[in-house]
Amino acid sequence: MRQQALETMTETLVIALGGNAITRPGESGTIPMQFTHTAETLECLKPLFHTGARIAITHGSGPQIGNILIRVEEGERRVPHLPLDTCDADCQGGMGYMIQRLGCELFRREGINREVATVITQVLVDRDDPDFQHPSKPIGSFYDANELAQIRSDRPDWIMREVSPGSYRRVVPSPLPLRILEAGAISSLLDAGVIVVACGGGGIPVAWEDYRLLGVEAVIDKDFASSMLATHVGAQKLIIVTSVDRVALDYGRPSQQWLDTITLEQARQYLAAGQFPAGSMGPKIQAAIEFLLHGGEECIITSVESVAGAVAGNGGTHIVAR
Repeated sequence: MRQQALETMTETLVIALGGNAITRPGESGTIPMQFTHTAETLECLKPLFHTGARIAITHGSGPQIGNILIRVEEGERRVPHLPLDTCDADCQGGMGYMIQRLGCELFRREGINREVATVITQVLVDRDDPDFQHPSKPIGSFYDANELAQIRSDRPDWIMREVSPGSYRRVVPSPLPLRILEAGAISSLLDAGVIVVACGGGGIPVAWEDYRLLGVEAVIDKDFASSMLATHVGAQKLIIVTSVDRVALDYGRPSQQWLDTITLEQARQYLAAGQFPAGSMGPKIQAAIEFLLHGGEECIITSVESVAGAVAGNGGTHIVAR
């Protein structure tokens, strides 16, 4: 595998943080917990911040947006209802603030002469996207079968789906992203050496109606949005951070096989063969494919602890154009 000295990097990187980089499975996800895990994540990214790379950070928000919706729905008797696109914006701002604040602390402590800024990002979607008829995006807490009955009684408007055996989550529409409206501003900040936090939670879904830009109640998949952002800013590498160090074939079976480097064509073949389920690795592989099809050089899928090493060529699964 090709080795690269991190101190000489001049590439553009888009780093897509998964939910476990900020909220751990099984935790309540309090704000102090989220700050702690975000600080741990930024520490893992520190070697990249020391380089000359243009870096954009995106992040998921499934647990956070679910909690915001619970607060909205529980408070409806006291305060006006907030539509889901406004909740997406609130979540982007709050999580961006957390990454910015901890980034400033890290840069000061390490003597890194860089700034970090959040761009509240709007993403154009099609209001006729089929996912509005068949919602697919899990958000919020996990519930067992006993809790499911109570949820269906208390929240008959929620659409619930079994995401793993005996585990249920609420699902909402997740249309495909069409265009990132602030892509030019993000690129300009990257040119200035700023670490940019963008497309948080997949971005805020919006759609044009004549000359009006309307919010759309949905949650965009952050891997698809990250892939599109990477294309828009001319990134060489899209780094998708998840809970495993590498991607595997036959995951969880006796025949499991870890993947180090595969080509775009192999990724397409494995995806078509059902190796990467829609509820787990599938969207990440599809995002990688789209990035490479639109001119990207490499997509790396790995865990947060392994990011810096994987970018240098040590570890992770590398999907390359050819």
